[in-house]
Amino acid sequence: MKISLQWISDYVDLSDLTPEEIAYELTMRTVEVEDVHKQEQAYDKIVVGLIRELRPHPNADKLRVAVVDVGSEEEATIVCGGSNLYEGQRVAVALPGSYVKWHGEGEPVEIRSTKLRGVASAGMICASGELGLEELFPAASEAEIIDLKDFDQPAGTPLAQALQLNDVILEIDNKSLTNRPDLWGHYGIARELAAIFKRELKPLSGFKLDPALRDNAAALPITIEAPHRCSRYAGLIFSGVDSRPAPFWLQARLHAAGMSPHNCLIDITNYVMLATGNPTHGFDRRFVEDEIIVKEARPGETLELLDETFLELTTEDLVICDAVEPMALAGIKGGKKDSLHDDTTELVLEVATFDALSVRQTAQRFNVRTEASSRFEKALDTQRVDQAIALACDLIFAHFPQAKLLGFSDAVAATTEVVTVEVGIEDLTGSLGQKVSTGEVKALLAGLGFGISGTSVLTVTAPSWRSTGDIEEFCDIVEEVARLIGYENFDFIPPRVTLERAVKQDHFALERRIREYLAFRCGFREIFTYPWVADDLIEAAGIAEDGMLSLEQPPAPDQARLRSSLVPGLLGNARANLRYVDDLRVFELAQVFCAGQEVVSDPAEKLPRQELNLAAVIVDRSDRGVEIFRELKGVLEELPRYTGAEPFCFSSVQKPGWADDAVWLNLTTAAGDIIGHLGLVSRRAMNFANIKRVQMAVCELDLSKLLPLPSRDNVYRPLPHYPLVAEDFAIVIDETVSWEQISAIVAPMVRDLYFVEEYRGSQVPAGKKSLLFHVLLGSDQATLSTEQIAGKRAAIIKQLNKHLGAELRQ
Repeated sequence: MKISLQWISDYVDLSDLTPEEIAYELTMRTVEVEDVHKQEQAYDKIVVGLIRELRPHPNADKLRVAVVDVGSEEEATIVCGGSNLYEGQRVAVALPGSYVKWHGEGEPVEIRSTKLRGVASAGMICASGELGLEELFPAASEAEIIDLKDFDQPAGTPLAQALQLNDVILEIDNKSLTNRPDLWGHYGIARELAAIFKRELKPLSGFKLDPALRDNAAALPITIEAPHRCSRYAGLIFSGVDSRPAPFWLQARLHAAGMSPHNCLIDITNYVMLATGNPTHGFDRRFVEDEIIVKEARPGETLELLDETFLELTTEDLVICDAVEPMALAGIKGGKKDSLHDDTTELVLEVATFDALSVRQTAQRFNVRTEASSRFEKALDTQRVDQAIALACDLIFAHFPQAKLLGFSDAVAATTEVVTVEVGIEDLTGSLGQKVSTGEVKALLAGLGFGISGTSVLTVTAPSWRSTGDIEEFCDIVEEVARLIGYENFDFIPPRVTLERAVKQDHFALERRIREYLAFRCGFREIFTYPWVADDLIEAAGIAEDGMLSLEQPPAPDQARLRSSLVPGLLGNARANLRYVDDLRVFELAQVFCAGQEVVSDPAEKLPRQELNLAAVIVDRSDRGVEIFRELKGVLEELPRYTGAEPFCFSSVQKPGWADDAVWLNLTTAAGDIIGHLGLVSRRAMNFANIKRVQMAVCELDLSKLLPLPSRDNVYRPLPHYPLVAEDFAIVIDETVSWEQISAIVAPMVRDLYFVEEYRGSQVPAGKKSLLFHVLLGSDQATLSTEQIAGKRAAIIKQLNKHLGAELRQ
């Protein structure tokens, strides 16, 4: 959303602050400001020029040479092909060093002094598209330049100043204000800034409707037949209006906020929406028959739009009707019948409050998102209708002095009830981690429109514009106080942390090892697919749809089911990638969704049962079906060894629905339970998936049934700095001596120790055995000499003889 700081200045004085300061504080306390855009930067070195003389170009029939006063000592000579040039005309001149879009297309290019067909040209007389002003100065043709005849500005005046295009625009991330319906208008942002900087907030409008005009003979009767979907609907009848253009300042504000100007009536309705956050809509009184009815559409009803297309309505859609037929899709879009025309003289102004969920669902169903629907679906309060009415009346009477309010109707099905929250000061202090006083809390919240009473326990009453789901409980008040104090102003209290050894989670380690094995050793690429799958891929995989979970609001009509297998996603990925490559090796390790429910943490929150699956595919355009099947089988055979998983077996028990009749296997545990499938994809499956002229081998494995094997922890040992020496020892010892006893003596004396073999025979005395072991000797100071090696051997034999009675075998 775009916010104009000039517009904001109508409501709160921030003239002593820089735009960067405003953006920073707004980001830290309310919503995220993504960018600060200064309009005048785009019009640097672009000025108002006055054409003093026009003469033909000597070498080009379609070009003319203009002598232009640009406010400097010397007049500029500029070659121009504009179709509407005349002497005495005020134009927009881009001087050398400025940037414009060449013919309104591409990136801005620098204007330089140059020669055009042999005539020197010191600048450019601009068309609106070249300056990005085509909405403010619509042109009949590309050759039509901007005519500034309505702007009495001296030559040389910077264009940004002449057209009041020196605003500063804050671009706000819409996601950061999704739960703040009060901030979808400039007045709501101004209220926040006034509270943040402790400034006075000016009233929006003081206009009051004349009660005598309510429900009079000129007013249209209003009936709300769906009170659960429309809380309030007001309709005002104005005469003495027409389709004149809006004043330029109003057009410029709409342009700055990202909306296109049309005519004064339409621009006023958009201006009111951008100011208050409450959308409004205008009907031509001539085409509204007798009354206005807010109701749910009947089956078979249609709504014709301005582009002469028709929407097929259902009972789930809320429509605005007259006595004959639907005129508009409530809160979203108007129809052709109700629209304002060039010859409109009487206006029916709609200001209403519609149910947020109803608007969002209808907008999603028709794939229509408008500025109005974006605001209504955030949940607006009914009291805001009064603000919108007052501002609209002010603007209509200001720009149509002859206009009259003939009558109005205001149907109210429900009024937004304000929320009240009890807040204990001690509880608030405890939650904030910082002491706050009653007076400080009252001062902070009062600036946002909250009502506060009490001392140690405060009764906080949220304003209506914060009572539609935003403020509900104690923690919401904690947040309001904390953000206004400023999160950066809280003292940092470091938490007490006790670091312990990490819990060994074998399943997570197994998942990582599987990914590394497939990617690094087997050459697969990991992919991530959406959890919903297309119907044609489900049929291709041979999966029964009745066992799959369905989405209430699917991203597309043919993608309404959650995957119960990863195979459909692999087929879809292969289909997409085979447009660019001839062979493919990919895998996915992700959750699948099964029938049934499970509770993860909160018993009130039930989720679909999920299992972790692994699936992989090898695709080859050559006729190597059996070879790639065997290759994928080899990948699976080696997987337990390289990843430390429990081994599994291959058997033929149950053919998967996607597999070839002859080339398939099941993966089974030692107990015979099926935990996965492997096979070539059948021609039937590939035809359903629209995959042609390839061979595909696919496997899928239920990882929740694949157990990681326990293993010892690895220990780092540095490589030796000097060469190690290998020595063998053949010793004779008593039969009762174990290898563990020998290892306990020798291991501390050597770099490494290996058992080789035991021998018993005629060459060994009775009751004795010969044992051969291998050692590695070394030093960290230098390479061992012959004498040092002999000394270490002697020391080992001495210790073995002393403790175990061992002798070297001769």
